[in-house]
Amino acid sequence: MRSLRKDAARTRERLLAAANEIFAVRGFKDAKVAEICRKARANVAAVNYHFGSKERLYVEAWRHAFQRSLKKHPPDGGVAPDASVEERLRGRILSIMRRISDPDTHEFEIIHKEMANPTGLLAKALHESIGPIREGFSSIVRELLGAKATEQQVRLCQMSIKAQCFGPMLRERRRKKSPQGNRLPGPPPLEMKVEDLADHITRFSLAGIREIRRQAARPQRRRRHSR
Repeated sequence: MRSLRKDAARTRERLLAAANEIFAVRGFKDAKVAEICRKARANVAAVNYHFGSKERLYVEAWRHAFQRSLKKHPPDGGVAPDASVEERLRGRILSIMRRISDPDTHEFEIIHKEMANPTGLLAKALHESIGPIREGFSSIVRELLGAKATEQQVRLCQMSIKAQCFGPMLRERRRKKSPQGNRLPGPPPLEMKVEDLADHITRFSLAGIREIRRQAARPQRRRRHSR
């Protein structure tokens, strides 16, 4: 009996791994259950047995990719919770960049396929999984901006920081997977280690945050309305 349970667990794990790769390349609509099962060396009936449907496999495959990515690259970047807020910001930035650039992860590719051809199937999983990480990032930005910053300022700063992470890292990921190698249109690749680029983004972001904090702390003048 124990051997049967181990076999079933291994089959489920192979299905998730195969589904990660195929959904990342084809998206939900074009991915075929038969292809996933062939790659996983499993019977077609195994998907219904373990997941109930292709839709449920899709959701669980993304969760599986996300959890593997976080286990390998924790959201805090390995920085202790009692470290300075600047160090904690760098840890968050480094974690995002490592997750994006890791060729063994598929969470972002599946999301991009979902955005291109929305199914709505991942909405709940995304909210439940990414929400706590987003809030942890926001709390660091709020701490840096100070108590007088507005929620909009927090969100804009967070958006700006993440954009700096996603832009170069997604391009680097595409470059590594391109059949033409380095020959992608646009500027040449940045010849920098992820850690060095994270240092730059952190310094650049902290400078911007300091300026916004200064503006938020400035007393607002009352506008005189002409009669």
